[in-house]
Amino acid sequence: MQVELNPVGNMCLLSPLEVDLLQHSANSELYQLYRNCSLAVLNVGSNTDDAEAIYQQYKDFDIQVLKRERGVKLRLINPPSHAFVDGKIIKGIQEQLSAVLRDILFISNRYLSIPPPRPSNIITHIVFDIIRNANVIKLDREPNLVTCWGGHSIGHEEYKYTKEVGYQLGLRGMNICTGCGPGAMKGPMKGATFGHAKQRNYDGRYIGLTEPSIIAAEPPNTIVNELVIMPDIEKRLEAFVRMSHSLIIFPGGAGTAEELLFVLGILLHPENKLQKLPIVLTGPKETADYFNNLDNFIGATLGKEAQQLYTIIIDDETEVAHYLSNQINSVINYRKAVGDAYHYNWTLEIEEHFQRPFEPSHANMAAISLSRELPVNELAANLRKVFSGIVAGNVKPEWVKSIRLNGPYKISGDEEIMTLMDKLLSSFVSQQRMKLPGSKYTPCYEIVSE
Repeated sequence: MQVELNPVGNMCLLSPLEVDLLQHSANSELYQLYRNCSLAVLNVGSNTDDAEAIYQQYKDFDIQVLKRERGVKLRLINPPSHAFVDGKIIKGIQEQLSAVLRDILFISNRYLSIPPPRPSNIITHIVFDIIRNANVIKLDREPNLVTCWGGHSIGHEEYKYTKEVGYQLGLRGMNICTGCGPGAMKGPMKGATFGHAKQRNYDGRYIGLTEPSIIAAEPPNTIVNELVIMPDIEKRLEAFVRMSHSLIIFPGGAGTAEELLFVLGILLHPENKLQKLPIVLTGPKETADYFNNLDNFIGATLGKEAQQLYTIIIDDETEVAHYLSNQINSVINYRKAVGDAYHYNWTLEIEEHFQRPFEPSHANMAAISLSRELPVNELAANLRKVFSGIVAGNVKPEWVKSIRLNGPYKISGDEEIMTLMDKLLSSFVSQQRMKLPGSKYTPCYEIVSE
């Protein structure tokens, strides 16, 4: 099967140099990245989070960028059939294919030539430039973006609750940003579509932020209408935090813990004490123990100051939306007072150890320092790396292979911290939050007390 189609948006016209960069080459790392991300968006609705299995199933898939007099066309060879209806590609998927072309090509042209290490302020500008190029920063829209974090592997009641929260947010005109995948990333978007429709709001925004190493395991859900592919997990997390006017944490696994530790570690920096970024941890009544465990872990490792940075609301979707609707006013007032942008938080101080990409090799995972002697924001950064590595070992093909060859990661540190981490991770495993329901999970890590 071969299909040719036109890119949409600002990718309908490319320079000859840009097209040449994406010409098929078996030895081109850029091409493989582009091909894999394109396959991921074509594979929307996949019921597996095994990226290797997806790549194997569609190993004969190919995508080519063809030069044309008026621009370019994309040729798809053996694409997933469920991306088409009556032989025509689904419009939303066509838009997302164009987003892949835009972000992968843009990143390659602009930033791969800048050698590391990159100064912290340069990374913040890179993040801004990428999302601006994607036209995500819209100055004519109300600054009311709610980022929702949570697991891709959640049960029916939890998913239903995320939709109800999204519905209440939509009724209040708020827009949604998530990691763009299934589960707690899809639910709030789906709920918000109903809330927006009921208010006759036809301009609802459902922004999905992803990155190349996770997009196959968590392909964009069907609601996403603005897709952005960031270069790595750290820039993705920074984009979430700087773009958002509030955050919701739904139940999840290691990735959700990573996200929460990232934002808490940033807000614990002394220069961010006056920052306004409301955070709500919420879920149905069945998740009370989950949030109690997470709250206890945060309190025992990062202290009461960290716990005061968020509010826990159980089984009350209306209260979540009402609380955030009121709190966003304080966010806007703060940014106005300090002269910061409404749609991108420039004044937030983010240290280099939160921005530098972490490679979860066995050696790097074993070398992470988890000690009470560390400053609290640095301990948060290191805890974030542990959970980031576990996510990689669970779903990212390169590190799944590394685990298979070299065995589980060895994670060590202060005995008390290791006991707390082991308890939290064990609860994630027992609640089937590490893989999709029905998938057998073998831990990619081993806790070792010093």
